[in-house]
Amino acid sequence: MNWKSALYAELIGTELEKWAAHLIPQLEQWENIANHGDRKKWQKQLQQLPAIEADKVDLKSQVSISQVDAFGHAQTAHIESVLKQFMPWRKGPFHFFGIDIDTEWRSDWKWDRVLPHIAPLAKRKVLDVGCGSGYHLFRMLGEDAKLVIGIDPTELFFYQFQVFKKYLPKTSVHYVPLGIEDMPTLNAFDTVFSMGVLYHRRDPIEFLYQLKNQLVSGGQLVLETIVIDGNETSVLMPGERYAQMRNVWFLPSSEALMQWLSRVGFVDIKKVDENTTTVEEQRTTDWMTNHSLADFLDPTNRTLTIEGYPAPKRAVFTAIKK
Repeated sequence: MNWKSALYAELIGTELEKWAAHLIPQLEQWENIANHGDRKKWQKQLQQLPAIEADKVDLKSQVSISQVDAFGHAQTAHIESVLKQFMPWRKGPFHFFGIDIDTEWRSDWKWDRVLPHIAPLAKRKVLDVGCGSGYHLFRMLGEDAKLVIGIDPTELFFYQFQVFKKYLPKTSVHYVPLGIEDMPTLNAFDTVFSMGVLYHRRDPIEFLYQLKNQLVSGGQLVLETIVIDGNETSVLMPGERYAQMRNVWFLPSSEALMQWLSRVGFVDIKKVDENTTTVEEQRTTDWMTNHSLADFLDPTNRTLTIEGYPAPKRAVFTAIKK
């Protein structure tokens, strides 16, 4: 069963069945249009991974798949060379048959900050908007979620996810290579995550409505984003770049964002964590050799970006849809 058929099979007979009718033409169009020149390479590399079963899987404390019997040096070297074809690896870390994929971000640190403050995911249908390579999708599944779906239009992330899904074919975790703007109003997910996306949206209020439209009544939103210091009226709109990122639009204070959530119609809004991003959490590695956070901060004052804005501080919020 291919990835699309497996996804459709999970949707049929559930509250999400109406989504399948929308998805079929969207995903067929996505497959027929090569948006990235490396697509064929990534597809070929997926086929180069060994046809074996993962008999040891840990998604609860990490994302790790392995076998009881260790591979020989030649097999391990081959697998590592294949995995390197999917660089840069940004979100992780992953442990893949004895190979440690040391990603740019220590996404496990973020997960450890988020998990204590959210409603238990057991038996819940979960959507992660802007899921990246899917690291957090697997951690959500490790918390016994009933169904986990991630959406993200970035093609490389889709194929990085497929590296692991290849060895977890029967698990209820799926990646849809689309954006939130491509989704109909479903009102069907018990928990919706959006981590590291809000500041990339030109219309953050519309984005909050889009997230709300995917939740059941009483469902929980888990939102993580960059914030600034200030009161309920404080919002920074940076110039052409923020920490060398071109696509950053609005950085609200925590108080302003909570007011936005209230105006959109969420209740029981809480800021549950705030943490300054460090160069230990986001950094260059052998698996992501491009510039990273240390290059984006003022070398004489790490409380500022290279452009002179406040350095990234990230906050986590939870809210309930009425």
